[in-house]
Amino acid sequence: MTAARTAAQALHAAVRKRDKAAWLGLFAADALVEDPVGPSQFDPEGTGHRGRDAVSAFWDQAIAPNESIEFLFDDSFACGNEVAFTGHVRSQHDGHVLEAEGVFVYRVDEAGKIAAVRAFWEVERTMRTMRPA
Repeated sequence: MTAARTAAQALHAAVRKRDKAAWLGLFAADALVEDPVGPSQFDPEGTGHRGRDAVSAFWDQAIAPNESIEFLFDDSFACGNEVAFTGHVRSQHDGHVLEAEGVFVYRVDEAGKIAAVRAFWEVERTMRTMRPA
């Protein structure tokens, strides 16, 4: 297994366990999270969340409010220090379920820490999947 795939799977496990400290510990100090890539309700300017403080704030805004998050990936492709997963991320929040279909790319640094997360999913398309839990 590649370092990128191992780190990404550890990141997914920390989210499922709702373990913010473990999740943050997987990131490099200057990591960049773009989830989704471009402007969104989580990142109006579309510049991403850079550094541990910003990544921590992203958790509080985008991950913590969910009752659960599942990673339902069909496949993954590891190349060099990156891995791309394809499939869905299913979240439950406020009595509703949403599914973000997309491509989720993780890059690690030389130490195996996550240097970047780039999630390619469409907000409007995801909102159309909303249904009661």
